[in-house]
Amino acid sequence: MNETNTRKRLAVGVFISIGLVILLVTVFTIGGQRKAFVKTIHLNVIFDDVQGLQSGNNVWLSGMKVGTVSNISFYGKSQVAVRLNIEEKAAPHIRKDARARISTDGLVGNKIVVLDGGSDSAQPVVNNDRLGSERIPGMQEMMSTLQSSNSNLLEITGNLKAISRKISQGEGTLGELINDPAIADRLKTSVEHLKTASAGGEAMIANLQDFSRRLKNSDGLANQLITDTTVFNRLKGAVAQLNQAADQASQFTTSLRNAGQHLDNTTSPVGVLLNDEDAGADLQRTLKNLRVSSKELSDDLEAIQHNWLLRGFFRKKNKEQ
Repeated sequence: MNETNTRKRLAVGVFISIGLVILLVTVFTIGGQRKAFVKTIHLNVIFDDVQGLQSGNNVWLSGMKVGTVSNISFYGKSQVAVRLNIEEKAAPHIRKDARARISTDGLVGNKIVVLDGGSDSAQPVVNNDRLGSERIPGMQEMMSTLQSSNSNLLEITGNLKAISRKISQGEGTLGELINDPAIADRLKTSVEHLKTASAGGEAMIANLQDFSRRLKNSDGLANQLITDTTVFNRLKGAVAQLNQAADQASQFTTSLRNAGQHLDNTTSPVGVLLNDEDAGADLQRTLKNLRVSSKELSDDLEAIQHNWLLRGFFRKKNKEQ
């Protein structure tokens, strides 16, 4: 009887021992996952919407788990305060200007809090600091956006279907282009014209290249005008002389114009002779009288030469000559 009791007690003790071991392993495992035995600091974040975040969800930094969510409570009118337990060894890598956002562990996994770390110029966080938050669209908003995109895609598909139908029926410019052979022939002719114009353009470019090559020829006049200062100065002097000659010609033309204006003036002698008919007639009569008087004077002189009183004088004069 005593031996039986002893065996029962021993079996109970073994089961109790195994249960304690399992309990300790479970506690340490859960504690390790929850960071229960790691020194931590507390950080606070205010969110407008936690999107189903719960206490115990993980906190990630650069893809690594650095803490857990310890408490969630309402803040103000409609915001939510989230308290984070962060490993003390990760605190130096989190800056005071770091921002937190709510994300998902995988496609349909648990909600997590993701920290971006902040800038290098800011100081590391300390216990009970408050971090800024970023709002990430939730699943409902993404589904609404997807539904709107599907509606737009359906509308675009309908428009493409209508356009395709019009094209197949020959409506519109594109439909006529596809279904009317005459338009295709005209388009082909236009392309040929473009090819011809392109060939002409290539020929013009070749001529320009040839002209440029000639400009680079050191024996050419154009190259000398560009590079030889002596030739340029001579050309400049010739141009200056041409300008001077042009100025003189302009002055001469002005003088002729002024003289022509004086010819039209009836108060000047030349103008009177050119414009007054009476004065011209008087001048003609005067010239005629002069011719007559000159002839008569010549006859008188010849008669004097034959006069017996002066005949000797004229003979003597002729001998001296």
